[in-house]
Order: sequence, then C-alpha cells, then structure tokens
Amino acid sequence: MNTKFTPYYAVIFTSIQTETIEGYTEMAQQMEDLAKKQAGFIGIESARNTVGITVSYWKSLEAIQQWKQHADHVIAQQKGIKDWYTYYNVRICKVEREYDFSKK
Repeated sequence: MNTKFTPYYAVIFTSIQTETIEGYTEMAQQMEDLAKKQAGFIGIESARNTVGITVSYWKSLEAIQQWKQHADHVIAQQKGIKDWYTYYNVRICKVEREYDFSKK
C-alpha cells in the first residue's frame, strides 16, 4: 500500500458482530475487492478479534462519499445493520503525516 503521500484520508470502521455471521466473510471480501476498483482508493488494513477494525485509505472526501453511496456497498451496509453487527462506529480522519519502521 503506497500511502507515502499526504494528506489523505483514513476511514476507521470499528465493529462488534452478532452471533449470526453467515455470509459475512464472503461479503467482506466482495466489498474489499469492489473498494479496490473505486476511484481514489489507496488501500485497506483489517483485524478482527472481539472487536473488528478495518481502516481504508482514500485520496479525498469525495472518494469516500462515492464509496459510501455505491449501490453494492449500500446493500452490504443494510445487511450489516440487520444481521451482522450489534455495534459499529465510523471515523473519518485526515492523515497529515506518517512514518513507519521495518526490521530487516
């Protein structure tokens, strides 16, 4: 993932799932594959234990809004509210600077 340019935006999606997760993994993969095709998409990172955290990275607020309104994504959002989540939170942040470390 090339996020070495700034500024860009991070959408942080934090969630707690219900006990009913049938179809969730497949839908999550479909949404990731679809997001990667959207204008302005930069990358995605995700982890799930008790709490799930997915961070997607975007070039602009407009790109984020277009993704939020994408017809297939809207269906996934509705399914999530109806069946898969007991709680979720979305935070949209502007990334002004970043740095990293990698042991070789």
